[in-house]
Amino acid sequence: MRTGSEPATARSALRARLWLSVWGLVWAVVGTTAFALTARTGWMIACAVLCLVVSVDLAVVVRHLRQGPHYQPGRDIPPYRPPEHRF
Repeated sequence: MRTGSEPATARSALRARLWLSVWGLVWAVVGTTAFALTARTGWMIACAVLCLVVSVDLAVVVRHLRQGPHYQPGRDIPPYRPPEHRF
């Protein structure tokens, strides 16, 4: 249920997600390189796929950071009414 204070108190964790993605990308690249040098093909492919996933996540985070703050209703907008009955 919404209390009405969410738009005023909501914070995004995009910067934390950015740095965690960078950290994960560094380790995935290191893992891919290390497994490629030791001829461990299965693990190399797994790390390469992880590199791809982390890169996409990093791109999404950077895109959201560049978009800036989005519209959030102010204090004059009343909170949503709770549902009358649940299904």
